[in-house]
Order: sequence, then structure tokens, then C-alpha cells
Amino acid sequence: MGSFFNPVDDKYHYDPDRHIPDLSGKVIIVTGGNNGIGKATVMQLAKHNPNRIYLTARSRAKYVDAMVSVREAAPNARVEFLELDLASFASIKKAADHVIESNDRLDILVNNAGIMGLPPALTQDGYEVHFGTNHMGHALLTKLLLPLLLKSAEHSDVRIVNVSSEGHKLAPTGTFLPDKVTTPMSEFHSYVAYGQSKIANILHARELAKRYPQILSTSVHPGRVATPILDQMFTKRSFTAYLQKFYDAIAGMLTPEMGAFTSLWCSTWKKEDVQNGGYYTPIGKLSPGDKRSQDMEVSQKLWEWQEDEFRKHGYA
Repeated sequence: MGSFFNPVDDKYHYDPDRHIPDLSGKVIIVTGGNNGIGKATVMQLAKHNPNRIYLTARSRAKYVDAMVSVREAAPNARVEFLELDLASFASIKKAADHVIESNDRLDILVNNAGIMGLPPALTQDGYEVHFGTNHMGHALLTKLLLPLLLKSAEHSDVRIVNVSSEGHKLAPTGTFLPDKVTTPMSEFHSYVAYGQSKIANILHARELAKRYPQILSTSVHPGRVATPILDQMFTKRSFTAYLQKFYDAIAGMLTPEMGAFTSLWCSTWKKEDVQNGGYYTPIGKLSPGDKRSQDMEVSQKLWEWQEDEFRKHGYA
């Protein structure tokens, strides 16, 4: 399990089939639940009797494909399609409105979806494509769902899990560059743009924990996992892609099922064992992360900046 280059600390001998408790009554959202780690997360949670899981994807066709595997794992689970494009604030608002109108509670939000290695571009709302999708999209979704999450936290154990990455260590000097994230950042390598979005995921979880201690908010590194996000990157004929492929062959990739374990652990493990605002690596190991990811002045700066941006777009 894992390797020197792709470490897994399994001190809990984690087995989701045994360790995930009964989830009766709970409502769950998993973004990017149609493939990779997200689909594996949905499949495991669905086995434990939740009231409803929303599997988000950009199209119903992707949901239908994913449900073949989900139905094999949990034939009777209530897993519903929620259309969501995290690169579009309008799509995020529509999805959040549907959840709020259809439910009187929300117990677990797994902000899992992500992109990596894309060429310079902007989202529909004008943000660097990695930062706009991986961070701003999830931050807005969380913001819009917070009233329902806070209401649920009055009588339930509510969790938010941001799927980050050890790639957060590739964030640029300065950590968060507000003057750059509204540009395509074409002068930076895509890994740097990705790193900035992933360190933002960690800082966002830390700030959520500070502002809303009644909700248990964490961020996770799933491990180096064989997923479609890497397959997409490896279609490029570049020295960096070949070097990364060689490294992955040495490191030993985790399966998507194992890649989901830390998200599942943070979503359902005993509350007293999980640190609010913590960053976790496989499996359920509390990690400091890069020193910059611990800077609460930067997390506050990021929060205040994103809230200003949301207000500009009409999301007060």
C-alpha cells in the first residue's frame, strides 16, 4: 500500500465497509462524483444507508455512466444527479438552489471535483481556470449552502471536506496572487496555477473552521491516484508530462478506491479524532502541509478577497 514516494499511513487499518457508520437520514453532496476519486467516494457512502446522495457532474450522460458502478455497489441507494459546472457561477447557483429547495438538511459536502494541467484560460466569470474551478467554484457552492449546513449543524454532525493535494506546495511565491487570478496566468506553468488553487482549498477549510466551528471542515490530500485527471494531462507530448509519467511509475499509484479513503475518513470518522481545519494525508493522518498553508493571515486575506468578488457578481 503506497510507497516511499507515495506514502500511506494506515494506522487505523481503515476499511470503509467496516468503519463508515450508518448514515440514515443524512443528505450528502459529492462534487465530481462521476469518475475517479469522486465516484469511489459516492460508491462507499451509498453502501451505508444515507437518505440521499447528490452526485454532481456537468452532464446527465456522465451521471448515467457512473451509476452503473454505483448500482453494483449499492443497488438500493438513493443517488441523484445534480448538474454542476464549477467554472460557471450561474450553474453553481442553480445547483445550490435546487438542493436548498429540495432538502431541510445537508450533512456532508465533499468538494472533490478538480482540474489539472489545462492551458491558460479563464472561467466563464473571469478567473484563471484552475483557481476559478478548483477554488472559487467550490467556495461559492459552500457559501450558498452554508445556511442549510448551519441549520443542520444544530442537530447533526456536519462535515465539509475540501479535496486538495500535496501539489499545493507548488503554489507561487506569495501563495495567493489576487492581481493574477483574474488573468489566464500564461506566464506561469500550469502546475503553479494548480498549486495556487490547491493551497486555496486548504486555506479555505482552515478559515471555515475558524468562522464556523459548529461545522467540521477539513482538507485532504488523496495520495497520488490513477484518475482521469492524470490521463488528460498525459495526452500532452511534453517533457514535463513524460517526466511525471515516469515518476508515477516509480511512486506506485493508488487506485481511485484507495484515493477516496481519506475523504471518507474525514467525512465519517469519530468527530473527536478529527481536527477542525486540519489537513489530512492518507489515511487520516494529520499533516502540517506547506508552511504557507498554515498562514491564517493569508487565509483571511483570501476569504475577504473572494467575498468581495462574489459580491461583484451578485452573491452577497
